[in-house]
Amino acid sequence: MSDSKKINGMGATPHAHGVAFRVWAPNAQQVSVIGSFNDWDGAKHPMQGEENGCWYANVTEAHVGDEYRYLLSTPNGEFNRIDPYAREVTSSVGNAIVYDPHFDWQGDAFKLAPWNELVIYELHVGTFNDQEDVNHPGKFSSVTAKLGHLKRLGINTIQIMPVGEFAGERSWGYNPAQIFSVELAYGGPIAFKQFVKRAHQEGIAVILDVVYNHLGPGDLDLWQFDGWSENNRGGIYFYNDERGKTPWGETRPDYGRDQVRQYLLDNVLMWLEDYHIDGIRFDCTQFIRTVDGVDAHDLPDGWSLLQWINDQVAQKYPGRITIAEDLQNNKWLTKDVGAGGAGFGSQWDAKFVHPIRQAVITPDDQQRSLVAIRDAICYRYNNDAFDRVIYSESHDEVANGKARVPEEINPDDPKGWYAQKRSTLAVSMVFTAPGIPMLFQGQEFLEGGWFRDTVPVDWDQNNEFHGIVRLYRDLIMLRLNRQGFTRGLCGQSTQVFHLNDDRKVLAFHRWDQGGPSDDVVVVANFLHEKHEGYRIGFPAPGTWRLRFNSDWQGYNDDFNNHPSIDVLAEAGDCDGLPWQAKVSIGPYSVLIFSQ
Repeated sequence: MSDSKKINGMGATPHAHGVAFRVWAPNAQQVSVIGSFNDWDGAKHPMQGEENGCWYANVTEAHVGDEYRYLLSTPNGEFNRIDPYAREVTSSVGNAIVYDPHFDWQGDAFKLAPWNELVIYELHVGTFNDQEDVNHPGKFSSVTAKLGHLKRLGINTIQIMPVGEFAGERSWGYNPAQIFSVELAYGGPIAFKQFVKRAHQEGIAVILDVVYNHLGPGDLDLWQFDGWSENNRGGIYFYNDERGKTPWGETRPDYGRDQVRQYLLDNVLMWLEDYHIDGIRFDCTQFIRTVDGVDAHDLPDGWSLLQWINDQVAQKYPGRITIAEDLQNNKWLTKDVGAGGAGFGSQWDAKFVHPIRQAVITPDDQQRSLVAIRDAICYRYNNDAFDRVIYSESHDEVANGKARVPEEINPDDPKGWYAQKRSTLAVSMVFTAPGIPMLFQGQEFLEGGWFRDTVPVDWDQNNEFHGIVRLYRDLIMLRLNRQGFTRGLCGQSTQVFHLNDDRKVLAFHRWDQGGPSDDVVVVANFLHEKHEGYRIGFPAPGTWRLRFNSDWQGYNDDFNNHPSIDVLAEAGDCDGLPWQAKVSIGPYSVLIFSQ
């Protein structure tokens, strides 16, 4: 094939006349493609050097399914490497596979819901199963089998922990060895596409977690890829000075090198284009935009990379969402690129999760700070209620020395009354505060202990705690205004109008446009005692229907220590509002009213 007919693109590209191979190796003296199609003989298919440091060859004998590698001759020796752009590999230390990216997406016209109507469910493919064979991780098919449960719960968005090929069969996924290849232990690329298509058929979006703050460090064939390095560091794909250091190894990509920037952008675009992913969650962006996670030590290359990626996603895939996990309360992450921001659609909010968790796990009622809870409810980054993802559990918050919220509340009895009451108090704040709510796998049925990539979710608890599952389902239904009378929970506006730190009662008003079927009043009791005839203000007169009572006996036989009913708001100044009513609320409970 002549130069004028070269195939564009990196990696292996199958076409009508064979397979085109291209690899970036600027310090190699010669590169050959070797594989099952040429008996792994480097003399048979030498590659042609290109001006940009890439090497190219078209191999007419190669076909989809063939295994291959690159053989690089360099001043520092000969190296046998996996293709950095490999779409499929036999293992993290095996061979690349010529992969056909085509897939039957017919009928998949899915569109992500408006961001103010997202309810995210974070899960780990390897443990989101109840298989008896605990010696092997779960697969995409085991997640597919649970889509019915998620749909009944009301989930409309799944966020999957990283699935790029990693070392071994079990991992959280934050040690990617081949970022373009889907982990074979989970089923590989075809299984992932089948899962995404099936989720879309159920009306559920899929967001993928990606890791660009470091790579590897195990089974990392990119390390000193073409033999060159400085200071005995990572070579062409990595910083070769102190900027290479991260908490996970000295494998931070070189965000200032054009080819590396393109490599990471290409990866994002591949997930969106080839896998129909609806959004991308970026792991630990503070270690992309700074050297050591501290704002005083900025890494401008990383910041501009994030801006570039988000700008490209917005242009090419409008409506898809990008989410930053930064946890440094940096409002510039969700500002538009044109205004100097990084351009993310939303970010995980440390200002919510930490005070809410602290409020419910603290043993002493008098130590619960309602001021901290109020601030957590009302905080926003750029005057947008939905530029933050709010949660009480995530993979990080239930591991690394921390456990599930019920376990933190009462380690001796994590399924008992106190654990149930206060964990549901926390999740009630998640679904009534402004923000994009998120759950972590099994949270809806009191999954206990802490997260480990070797322990499957205990699905027996889905039946045992069916009442708690119903509580979660009811909260999600109200959050999404499924019955047409809680539109305010999808709205931008919030006012905390009542805060009694002595009696531990908080009340706030949520609304979109305001008025009947829109205005929502939430009352929360963070005390172990019930309150009867408790007076609070209301934003409008008339009957306010009780839509949710977390103390309802239908959620647990031990709940419902007192009656809760609709209330009539009558004239009378209270809490700075012109109408008032008396409510009764159980211990560690939440009431939701609307008209």
